Amino acid sequence: MTLITPRASLAFRLALRELRGGLRGFYIFLACIALGTGAIAAVNSVSTSITDTIASQGQELLAGDVRFELNNREASPDEMNFLRGFGKVSISTGLRSMARKPDGSDQALVEVKAVDDAYPLYGTFQSEPDYPLAALLSDQSGTYGAVAAPLLLQRLGLAVGDEILLGNATLSITGTVKTEPDALSEGFGFAPRLIVSRAALQASGLIQTGSLVEHAYKIKLDDPRDLGAVRDRAAKEFPSAGWSIRASDRAAPSLTENITRFSQFLTLVGLTALIVGGVGVANAVRAFLDSKRTTIATFKCLGAPASVVVLVYLFQIAIIAFAGILIGLALGAISPVIAAQFLAQFLPVSTAPALYPGALLLAAVFGILTTLAFAILPLGHAREVPATALFREQGFEARALPSWPYILLAGVFMAALAGLAIVTAYDRFIAVVFVGAIVFAFVILRAVAALIAWLAKRSPRVSSPALRLAIGNIHRPGALTPSVVLSLGLGLALLVTLTLIDGNLRQQLTGRMAGGAPNFFFVDIQSAQVESFRNLIKQQAPEGKLVEVPMLRGRILAFNGEDVTKRKVPPAGQWVLRGDRGITYSENIPENAALTEGSWWPKDYSGEPQVSFSAEEAGELGLKIGDTVTVNVLGRNITARITNLRKVQWESLSLNFVMVFSPNTFRGAPHAWLATLTDPSASATEETAILKAVTNTYPTVTSVRVKDAIDIVNQLVGQLATAIRAAASVALIASILVLAGALAAGNRARTHDAVVLKTLGATRAMLIRAFSYEYLILGAATAIFALLAGGVAAWFIVSRIMRLPSAFLPDVAGLTIATALVLTVGIGLIGTWRILGQKAAPVLREL
Repeated sequence: MTLITPRASLAFRLALRELRGGLRGFYIFLACIALGTGAIAAVNSVSTSITDTIASQGQELLAGDVRFELNNREASPDEMNFLRGFGKVSISTGLRSMARKPDGSDQALVEVKAVDDAYPLYGTFQSEPDYPLAALLSDQSGTYGAVAAPLLLQRLGLAVGDEILLGNATLSITGTVKTEPDALSEGFGFAPRLIVSRAALQASGLIQTGSLVEHAYKIKLDDPRDLGAVRDRAAKEFPSAGWSIRASDRAAPSLTENITRFSQFLTLVGLTALIVGGVGVANAVRAFLDSKRTTIATFKCLGAPASVVVLVYLFQIAIIAFAGILIGLALGAISPVIAAQFLAQFLPVSTAPALYPGALLLAAVFGILTTLAFAILPLGHAREVPATALFREQGFEARALPSWPYILLAGVFMAALAGLAIVTAYDRFIAVVFVGAIVFAFVILRAVAALIAWLAKRSPRVSSPALRLAIGNIHRPGALTPSVVLSLGLGLALLVTLTLIDGNLRQQLTGRMAGGAPNFFFVDIQSAQVESFRNLIKQQAPEGKLVEVPMLRGRILAFNGEDVTKRKVPPAGQWVLRGDRGITYSENIPENAALTEGSWWPKDYSGEPQVSFSAEEAGELGLKIGDTVTVNVLGRNITARITNLRKVQWESLSLNFVMVFSPNTFRGAPHAWLATLTDPSASATEETAILKAVTNTYPTVTSVRVKDAIDIVNQLVGQLATAIRAAASVALIASILVLAGALAAGNRARTHDAVVLKTLGATRAMLIRAFSYEYLILGAATAIFALLAGGVAAWFIVSRIMRLPSAFLPDVAGLTIATALVLTVGIGLIGTWRILGQKAAPVLREL
């Protein structure tokens, strides 16, 4: 210890003294670390801000301490007495329906929410005008009041004071919604909100046998300590109730999980930027140490041990990395405040300045590990610079590896970086795939660089001196080929991947999916209306295809008698168990599905209840033929055995169900019907006429125009794509910085080459052409790799993870190649133009 401390102290003093000369050569290093660390800190700080706000404002977001939800039925008197035993109860009912203008000229889909006088138990409902909600919804001369979202008034061309029809009821619009405290906990809606009283909903006639209705019972507990016991008592006293229970500490679980997933994805993108920046760190450290070779050799000539030399520059790298990390953390710290200005109207983001130490610490650790992982090998090279380099021009040997301890240490830091990315991930499978893809990309990019150099070395002799010089520059010792290919390849591959994913999703929504989708979904058709409804559709769309299926709602409780809440389910399959699922029964195999295993039940089957399960979801849930599924439907627990699995074409947007039961399972159970109408030849005018006819004839039937729903989803995908592209641009900026650093690091050798060639008679124009050819070849080769790697990665994500058809988009190819060429040629020539103006004498004296 007595030997190490004085050496470290001496090395630290020398490092500080040498840093007095400035950070020249380290600006790219600083920018890369700051950019990558800042991206990770910002993403995780914003995510933590949202999730913490959801947790801290759980009562307001839920509008209660506890929320009980029942589908298709109201709570029984015994259940209501049980709920009231905990405290004050507020009842609300939600469903989708059609709101119509009184003259029948127009209509729109709405998310109806009927509330009682106790709503909300927590938080504040705000409207325009700002009157008490109970007064706005009261019955005035036989007409109930309603508060509508401004979007609904825009769609129907209405104003406050106008009337609107909902089912069989006439409503007067008394105000517009400004703030609905529990909107986020209610889930994403495809239609604008319409708030009415429970009496108005009852008068509308929309609640009928089998209607798709959600009844929510929110409780303000008399004793907050009862929160933990509520779920246990409910399960013990009413085991077959089938209600979904949510407490205020998890007010919006779906939103929280989606934010966590999306932040993980953006964190991985930010980590890609940091790793790309790591290449810049390695280049910057190598170039800096190469410029310090005479200083290093002088240290050794004066008797400095190799360990002191390494410590001197390790301290310098650590100090500069620390500065870069601090800059990145500062960017991450202020990001929640900036994000709040844009997200506050959509998400619960706190506008008060706050630090999130966990997010900042994670980003700092990523930055430190990246710096060490990529700086160790150049430091190992510096250790081996001989003292004779003081007396002759000698740099680092590009192809030689440092001694094994440095290789081992670099491997340890890289493994720690990969391990941290996996351990901190929400979905570790995706994180493992990401880490594997990065490692694979590094290996392949090195191979691509070697292949380019090999091909250049063995290419036939060309007559053009400029092109011949360019080809020689690609394969000569110390060429820029590995640095350019590695720095640009990762950024462009990521950009291609994200652009192809976005393009495929949009193509599905606006192309294949939209083209094969039905024109309409019709919900809540009563059994007594099916025949007359069928006749109406035949009159309005004689060429259309109408498909009808019985529709119930059920919640999965158990597999093979095991409570699903105690079952470990991978993230991909959790959506099946979240809330209630649409279920149906059928004598025949659905036309848009195919059996993959097992056999269908015979007609007139009357034995043990059987169920057909979607093969993909069964695999994710660990189910097989012979297993049992217990579902709660209309307050009854029903257990059925899986007798077959089938492949479902979810992307067709047809009538698809995870579970299809044998008809005898629900014999005699009240239910409604769900139908689709497919008529590819129908024009927009004809679709409007169909919608108007159905809505006016059957005011309690909900009609959903599929094109409108796809447009909404397309807008959402567009907003997500904007965030993804912004994150990808960080990685691309890092690539540009690394590329600039790599080209700058090679400028010393380029200066020598240019001076010698000009001395031998080469003109500046010829040298510009030579360097342009070189950069064009490297940029084009890198773009080809990016297309291949990005195409494969996008195909895997779209087809294997998203389970959608994947296609290669040629316009992406053209854009990528253009980007690669502009970046490489543009950045290369900017640096080259300066070195071509160097005077010959000072450079020749160094040779």
